[in-house]
Amino acid sequence: MANINLSEISGLIKEQIKAYKEDITTENVGHVVQVGDGIALVHGLDKAMASELLVFPNDVYGMVQNLEENCVGVILLGECDKVKEGDLVKSTGRILEIPVGEDFIGRVINPLGQPIDGLGVIKENGRRPIEQKATGVMDRQSVNQPLQTGIKVLDALVPIGRGQRELIIGDRQTGKTSIAVDTILNQKDQDVICIYVAIGQKESTVSNVYETLKDNDAMKYSIIVSASASNPAPMLYLAPYSGVTLAEYFMFQGKDVLIIYDDLSKHAVAYREMSLLLHRPPGREAFPGDVFYLHSRLLERAAKLNDELGGGSITALPIIETQAGDISAYIPTNVISITDGQIFLQSDYFYKGIRPAINAGLSVSRVGGAAQTKAVKKVSGTLRLDLASYHELESFTQFGSDLDAVTKAKLDRGKRTQEVLKQDLHKTLDMEEEAMILYALTHGFLDSIPVESLAKYEESLYLDMKTSKEGKALAETLRLTKSLPDQAKMDQYLTEFNKKFM
Repeated sequence: MANINLSEISGLIKEQIKAYKEDITTENVGHVVQVGDGIALVHGLDKAMASELLVFPNDVYGMVQNLEENCVGVILLGECDKVKEGDLVKSTGRILEIPVGEDFIGRVINPLGQPIDGLGVIKENGRRPIEQKATGVMDRQSVNQPLQTGIKVLDALVPIGRGQRELIIGDRQTGKTSIAVDTILNQKDQDVICIYVAIGQKESTVSNVYETLKDNDAMKYSIIVSASASNPAPMLYLAPYSGVTLAEYFMFQGKDVLIIYDDLSKHAVAYREMSLLLHRPPGREAFPGDVFYLHSRLLERAAKLNDELGGGSITALPIIETQAGDISAYIPTNVISITDGQIFLQSDYFYKGIRPAINAGLSVSRVGGAAQTKAVKKVSGTLRLDLASYHELESFTQFGSDLDAVTKAKLDRGKRTQEVLKQDLHKTLDMEEEAMILYALTHGFLDSIPVESLAKYEESLYLDMKTSKEGKALAETLRLTKSLPDQAKMDQYLTEFNKKFM
């Protein structure tokens, strides 16, 4: 019988005790009590945070919305039918984040940052939480740089500056999305990244926008975030926050970003649906009490950063759909009070053939005037008055009374103003073209041109500015100085051109 060396055994045991590591991991888990309509109630997650990301079986994620005494209300991000009662739920300890990076430009993604255009994986440069505190007052500067839309009536009467929030509001089918898409098209070579967020739109509509941008070579600097009408309400709720998170990534690199939310009415309706399913108390029009905060915390993230932070900006163009032109409804008044002005589209104008159907009297820009180019500012001085007096006099002339010469002249100028401010779809103009035609209008050079020939006149003028020696010189001066050239030169050029045209 071999001798057992006790000291050897005790040595081995001591070594094992030294090497022993306490390897116990704790996980915060709960289980699903109730599930349906994109909402799950989870019991047992006592330490859950608001907006925390939770993991359900089958790779379905959820986000904590309600923190109640005995359970948490969770919105499901993904296929709800994969979640059943009794399923185990794990908390991640992380707030919901989405991937960000330069490679997102030119792509179509869903609100979780996943590509849905079939062009393969997108390389990410990091992740950002979708709920961020808006930039503080001291980190901003006032809006001082124009964002040209290429639409005459907007650049002249309702100018938009980089870092502004300008609401586009009107009934359905009045051209709200068209204005937004044309603004994106006009950012070509302007060093602006554009993000189009489609909230609850038909997939065919989003596809049309994508095709338009692609055909006009605008996808090179654009991103589309789409949560279509077939997606559950939580995805529609997240879409605009995902869009602005991507925009902030570029803004903090000193870049200028334009973001369009199409549209926030559907966003509010999705949030109302979610809130009612989570048993939150309804308020006016059955919206929850925090529906103002829903949009204010989103739109406040649009800003023009100061130079120490790189001077980047986010310009937001939220869209709101009204019912029968009622801008005093709950959601429209909320968003009007958050934004820096609104572009009001009227269906009567649209049906009369005045397109874009912008009502200049009800539209206003509260900060864009400070960023407007000098040339356009100077030539558009009397436009608003001309239009207002025309609309006023137009209603009087219906009674068929005899008119004096002054009234006739005003009506005549108003007619021409209205005609000149019409513009075809996807035909955006350069700043120098806008300045030239508006100068011709306000200085009486169009008074002798028949109203029906104005569209032809405009076309010929733009062509002449690109081909004739004098036209090229004036266009170059306008482009470089952003101010009007010598008035005598402008008058001489337009007088000569009118002779040629007639």
